[in-house]
Amino acid sequence: MRAASAKTLLREDISFLLSNRIPHQLANRLFGWFSQIEAPLLARASIAIWRLFADLDLSDARTQRFPSLHACFTRELKPGARPVDRDPHNLTSPCDAIVGAGGGIDRNELIQAKGFPYTLQDLLIDPQLVQLYRDGQYVTLRLTPSMYHRFHAPYDCTVDKVTYISGDTWNVNPIALNRIAKLFCKNERAVIRATLRQSGVVVTLVPVAAILVASIRLHFLEVLLNMQYRGKAEIPCQAFLSKGEEMGWFQHGSTIIVFAPKGVTLCGSVQQGAVIRMGQPLMRLPS
Repeated sequence: MRAASAKTLLREDISFLLSNRIPHQLANRLFGWFSQIEAPLLARASIAIWRLFADLDLSDARTQRFPSLHACFTRELKPGARPVDRDPHNLTSPCDAIVGAGGGIDRNELIQAKGFPYTLQDLLIDPQLVQLYRDGQYVTLRLTPSMYHRFHAPYDCTVDKVTYISGDTWNVNPIALNRIAKLFCKNERAVIRATLRQSGVVVTLVPVAAILVASIRLHFLEVLLNMQYRGKAEIPCQAFLSKGEEMGWFQHGSTIIVFAPKGVTLCGSVQQGAVIRMGQPLMRLPS
């Protein structure tokens, strides 16, 4: 067990050193170009090399044959591979992930990693959301490169606004989170505001891009969110989503931070370091 943990830490340390010592935008463009080359033989070879460095499990993928590396990264799952919890009091996890920091927000301050705080204002920008989540709840969900990369609605909801914030694409693995202050606030991200049906509770999902993840696709927007935009762009929308319905995807892997107002609590099984799957209980709404 210790050997496996040490191996993982070494792998992530090497990943940090390699990915954060190269020009991020150039790396993103090159990888984006390479990953979308449609050549099945090249895709199979690339996936075989990928398996040498990650625990890639494709057993629940809809198909085992991919025309490109990108198609493997953004793969769909077999029907029923992720049962969605139907308890009306539960928000479900929008993605497969490893649980990072989470819990109560101290006024407007939350934790990236031990000794590395950041504020709601730094991340969300929107003063209304900052006020809404003051003393609320949050949880950080980290998608590793080998995980399923699509994310889904945590509840029946209406997405009424998306704010795209351009930024850098630092690696977001634990090594980086323990070395770079306010990392999530430096990176490219989307702030997705959703109102839950019936209760009217507003929850916010913040997909954060990372190195080799220079795009975020949301199915209910006609544009691909990427670093060609600069600054902040507010995109009004009116998207009605059912619990578990697909919202979009990352290329490669990254992080989603989920915010809920005071009164909502984390489910007991949501502990730092735990592996959670899309559709499993994440937060509990007040009765």
